[in-house]
Amino acid sequence: MDAAIPAHVPADRVVDFDIFNPPGVEEDYFAAWQALARPGGPGIVWTIANGGHWIATAGPIVRDLWADNRRLSSAVLAVTPGLGDVMRFIPLQQDPPEHQPFRMAVMKGFASRHIVALEPQVRAVARELVRDLAPLGQCEFTEQFAEILPLHIFLTLIDVPLEDRPRLRALGAQLTRPDGSMTVEQLRDAADAYLAPYIAERMAAPGEDLFSRILSEPVAGRPWTLDEAKRMCRNLLFGGLDTVVAAVGMAALHLARHPDDQAALRVDPALIPDAADELLRRYPTVSVSRNLVEDVDVDGVTLKQGDIIYLPSLFHNLDATAFDAPDEVRFDRRLNATRHSTMGAGAHRCVGAGLARMEMIVFLEEWLAGIPSFRLDPAHPVRMKGGNVGACTHLPLQWD
Repeated sequence: MDAAIPAHVPADRVVDFDIFNPPGVEEDYFAAWQALARPGGPGIVWTIANGGHWIATAGPIVRDLWADNRRLSSAVLAVTPGLGDVMRFIPLQQDPPEHQPFRMAVMKGFASRHIVALEPQVRAVARELVRDLAPLGQCEFTEQFAEILPLHIFLTLIDVPLEDRPRLRALGAQLTRPDGSMTVEQLRDAADAYLAPYIAERMAAPGEDLFSRILSEPVAGRPWTLDEAKRMCRNLLFGGLDTVVAAVGMAALHLARHPDDQAALRVDPALIPDAADELLRRYPTVSVSRNLVEDVDVDGVTLKQGDIIYLPSLFHNLDATAFDAPDEVRFDRRLNATRHSTMGAGAHRCVGAGLARMEMIVFLEEWLAGIPSFRLDPAHPVRMKGGNVGACTHLPLQWD
């Protein structure tokens, strides 16, 4: 849906750019986005697509606005009209100070001791997948590995049936890349209907799963209400369905294209934790939306109260003013993960960042230990997709 251009938007900032389907995104997600950031061009543009909204294209602006929870709000959730009003995620859509006690409870559910305890299970699943794939000499990595490992672990973490993975994956795709087949209300209701019996059970008799751990934590000294529990579980369900799948796929794509990096990690597996950090930095695919709660002057334009701005993490992570030779993968960067924006910035930095990093490390260790030198299948092209979480949709690999 193209929108009329507001009076406060300068004509030279106007583009027609659909974040869900940038030109060329199927061939190269990153090139499709980077084409929007012209050398010497503006750091913020206004697109007429999807109802009309700003897009930050300069790294420092992306980073600063992502962390600004005073002048910008997370309430809007996305550029999809009405999605934020319907989903009302906790804690993702909350702003400080309301946000803090809920986030603290969620963070306790993701405490490092729980992540450490989960690692053997992640490793066992990864090892089994690799063992089954290795004799085949080839695989469609997205379908046969990337969409299985992270989702298996997440569904185990929240203790719901693993056979529900296809059903939940389809719901997650509607959130990050809506195709018009469901209204936002239908999407919320489908998620809530799925979660309802589990929420009731965990509130009445908490177990050892993630939802139980969080709901057992008081919020500002009181129990969670049923409405709050629904909004939190809804948030975590959607948050766990897409991001690690995308990150693992991009890491595999890089290694398939760069045999020297593969070889380096095989020779010295001690490099893998640093390699995981660097691959997460180099291939960010998450973007967020914010709504302005007051007028903000930035990059020579005024963002008006009520405007929406879209913040792609790739523009910060691949900005030469933020990182030296940002397009290069260097396993010796040893950057603190909070320096880049793959997992966000500020009060809403991803609560599952530690889990995502652990899964990436285990994937690299087990895949490289069990699969010989691998490469892209020249007969079948790589395919990607845009949206709030970009990803490889088709990643054919071969090995001897």
